[in-house]
Amino acid sequence: MSKLHTPLTAWHTAHGAKMAPFAGWLMPIQYEGILAEHLHTRAQAGLFDICHMGEFRIEGPGAHTALARAISHNLQTLAAGKCRYGFLLNEQGGVLDDCIVYRFDADAFMLVVNAACAVGDFAVLRSRLPQEVRLSDISQATGKVDLQGPKSLDVLENVLGQNFHDLGYFGFREASWQGEELLVSRTGYTGELGYELYINAEKTEAFWEALLSDARVKPVGLGARDTLRLEAGLPLYGNDLDAQHTPSEAGMGRMLTSTVDYVGRAGATRMDEMLIPLRIEGRRAARHGDVVALADGTVAGRVTSGSFAPSLGCVIALAWVSAAHAQEIAFTVRTARAELQAQRCTLPFYTQGTARKKL
Repeated sequence: MSKLHTPLTAWHTAHGAKMAPFAGWLMPIQYEGILAEHLHTRAQAGLFDICHMGEFRIEGPGAHTALARAISHNLQTLAAGKCRYGFLLNEQGGVLDDCIVYRFDADAFMLVVNAACAVGDFAVLRSRLPQEVRLSDISQATGKVDLQGPKSLDVLENVLGQNFHDLGYFGFREASWQGEELLVSRTGYTGELGYELYINAEKTEAFWEALLSDARVKPVGLGARDTLRLEAGLPLYGNDLDAQHTPSEAGMGRMLTSTVDYVGRAGATRMDEMLIPLRIEGRRAARHGDVVALADGTVAGRVTSGSFAPSLGCVIALAWVSAAHAQEIAFTVRTARAELQAQRCTLPFYTQGTARKKL
């Protein structure tokens, strides 16, 4: 099956990136190496191609009321110029996708969804929204790159010639670059200071190169994006979140503050399993699907994500564990080649300033 290309696929190939399919797209996995790219992002600024993500516009009279019933996000307290993380749920409260909603004004929104879920998400939203509310898929026309790391603000202001010091976390602002409209969002998926940047797809490569013209910036592939997000304790849909589990089971019940009777609300607090963080002894990483057992051998769950954590110098993982055993401390992870000793710890694994600090 052919893979979709982002506006930057040719650039990645020309610059020696290792490419591989991801969620139906041909994406860069690494350039100079996952470890180097990970540590550079933590120390300076990494640039990520995220053009594969889906973007939908929801607007028109009644959009606020209708959208509030379709997704879990609390739109009642969401001001214009702010965005919020939340969920598209099924009727049972399981997570169909995790997504960010942006509010432009009273009845104008943008929803950013995961690439692998975009087609299904659009169909679900269309079925939940009345016909008079306009739902537009603007993904193909939208380029998206993420600038992440402690130097990201300085780089952004240098390239755009504008002040973004006053842009707060989960705030966004419409700006411009060389006469082209640009949306600057103070969000990201690495645990660092960072920005998600939306621009006309046709201008993405030129904008990408402008950001890379700053010596503090290096391109970063999906390999390091995965290790960065895992260190920050951020879930990946399809690994750590799925339609069989609720936001509360994933430790995100605190985000369910909407008082609207949205789809899945009644089941969203179900707690049959819990997503827990683990620190694993040694340098051998656990993989998705590895069995998690108690000290006496009782099977308690399975690993969802696992990796060596470059910023911390140890191995970490997330795992679904039955609620009855989720408060245990000691576990064994059964990999294909060995049994690894693991201990429950706390999230996030990494926060700014904790590099190389043991958990």
